[in-house]
Amino acid sequence: MAEYADCLSGFIAGLGLRRPFIVGLSFGGALAIEFCRRHTSVPKALVLASAYAGWRGSLPADVAEQRLRQALTLAGTTADEFRAALLPTMFTDGTAQHVVEEFGASMLAFHPAGFRAMARASAEDLRDALPHVTAPTLLVYGDTDVRAPLDVARRLHSAIPGSRLVVLPGVGHVCNVEAPHEFNAVVRDFLRPYGN
Repeated sequence: MAEYADCLSGFIAGLGLRRPFIVGLSFGGALAIEFCRRHTSVPKALVLASAYAGWRGSLPADVAEQRLRQALTLAGTTADEFRAALLPTMFTDGTAQHVVEEFGASMLAFHPAGFRAMARASAEDLRDALPHVTAPTLLVYGDTDVRAPLDVARRLHSAIPGSRLVVLPGVGHVCNVEAPHEFNAVVRDFLRPYGN
């Protein structure tokens, strides 16, 4: 995860951004946490959606290990098998079919080597990075998320000083896609006091 964080830092510098807002969902949330450890002064504010402090830092040990094994196995399957295994864990049953299908279509472009690297980084324990999250922080979770359940959200909320937790009702893991209007409203409301 450290290498991903440093890559993000280089990307931000390459764009000429001085103090950007950092928003990360799921793996992106773990990346944002590590980014805050390694580049503490960069984020103006932080939004962590459906995030983990790494699987080992947020889930029971057996669940974290099972998730890593599953991910490494799925990296060796076909794109259709990959989508079939993970897509049902991303949304609630009431999500519009076209939303699920569009997201599922994007999953078909996964790259096996990249997914293995991402899975290994996701499996890390990043709890010791949480004290380095000093930027104003918003946590956004769906209340029916089976991948990053609310107990994960509550632990992050208690470990990140001054953080704000918003729970979106009836929403699963990909909360920004499943409830885009609600998600965007919550994020805009949180970021508005910090300017552009």
